[in-house]
Order: sequence, then structure tokens, then C-alpha cells
Amino acid sequence: MQGQAEQDRPTSTPLTTGRLVLYDGACGFCDALVQWLLPRDPAGRFQFAPLAGPTAQALLARHPEVPAGLDSLLYVTGLAAEEQVHWESRAAFLIFSDLGYPWAVLAWPRILPRFITDFGYRIFARLRYRVFGRLDACRVPGPEERARFLP
Repeated sequence: MQGQAEQDRPTSTPLTTGRLVLYDGACGFCDALVQWLLPRDPAGRFQFAPLAGPTAQALLARHPEVPAGLDSLLYVTGLAAEEQVHWESRAAFLIFSDLGYPWAVLAWPRILPRFITDFGYRIFARLRYRVFGRLDACRVPGPEERARFLP
């Protein structure tokens, strides 16, 4: 019985790069963002995992500071004890910053107060299914990308 309980418990995140993008796998925009990030990160610094998967669930269990019910983009930086979770506009700005030049210029709105950028992010998040649609399933990564995707 103890073995079954261990199998049901969320496992730790096999994060190796210190940069994990958690995304809504059913969101057309989120999927497009991941597909946009892949070729712009040829060094493979970013890893990806769907919010509905075991990696995200284990991570969220370790971080009670993350607001419950977030269903869009989260960005995890750092490894082990240094791990931090960012959400809403902060997550987007950090992703663009970590891509480096020229994409880091897309993070310029971070100079605005966070309550303003988060407000804009929430409006966009509410409209994203209407504008970009809902996917029936997550895209299966190709063999060359598979190591960058966590369950």
C-alpha cells in the first residue's frame, strides 16, 4: 500500500535548466507562444510543461504563494532551494528578458506599475480562448524537442 501512495504523490520537477515555462496546453495562444519560443531558444535554456501535468502539480504543491486557479502562463526560475515562480505579466516579461536581445525589448512594459500590467494581462487571459481558440490536445513534440518538455 505504501508503494501505491508514493506513486500517487506528485514527483519533484526534473528541472535541469532553471527556466521552466508552464502553459495551458488547451490554449491556442499558449501553444503558439511555446512554438514561437522553441526556435528563438536554440541553446535549449527553456523547458516546458503543461499546467495540467504532474510536473506543474508538483511544483504548485511546493509553492503555496502562487494564487489558486491560475490557468495561463507561469514561469519558474532557479533550481531546488532557489526556485521561484512568477505569474501574469511578471512571467511574460521575465521570459522575454531571458531570451536576450532582441526579444528582451518586448519586456519594456515592466517599467509600468505591476497592477497596471497585471490588469492588462488578466484582460488578455480572459479573451484568449475567444481570439485564439481552444485546442483538443497538446501538440506532441518532435524527437529533437522532446527532452525540453516535461510531463
